Amino acid sequence: LDWFYGGGAGQFWPDVWKTFVDLIPLEERDDLILAYQKRLFCGDMAVEHRYAQAWASWENSLASVYYHGGGSAPGDYARAFARIENHYFSNDGFLEFDGQILAHMDRIAHIPGVIVQGRYDMICPPQRAWELSHKWPAGELQIIRNAGHALSEPGISEALVRAMDRFAAR
Repeated sequence: LDWFYGGGAGQFWPDVWKTFVDLIPLEERDDLILAYQKRLFCGDMAVEHRYAQAWASWENSLASVYYHGGGSAPGDYARAFARIENHYFSNDGFLEFDGQILAHMDRIAHIPGVIVQGRYDMICPPQRAWELSHKWPAGELQIIRNAGHALSEPGISEALVRAMDRFAAR
């Protein structure tokens, strides 16, 4: 989350990052997740929709290597998406500490699985997927060339379908 909401990813999309950050007063920018939470759950639908559009636009701008700017999500979709995601992030993914999954891999190391990761994922950089794969003997890492974060990217969706077909055939 620090990478995506702390400015790391914004170094690659400074124009979109500026739009996302500029909606928040300077004194609240040290915690953008909290600042957006205040506005996404304020009870004023116009305010919630405005900030939800900004939240969704920031993520959608970086989700695909094929994104060319423009467009916006329908208001109700953006609001639902932003509020669900913000709630999850505001609660640290409901994990007790950063790195908890990696620290407890021994509990699930025997369960087969596939990690499908876009090589150019700006939302969740490949480093964590790579670390996870090295602690997961029954797991398989597939790094998809020419793909980012979005499920809709051809390489990502194809790899996910292949993985599901393989598991279904077991």
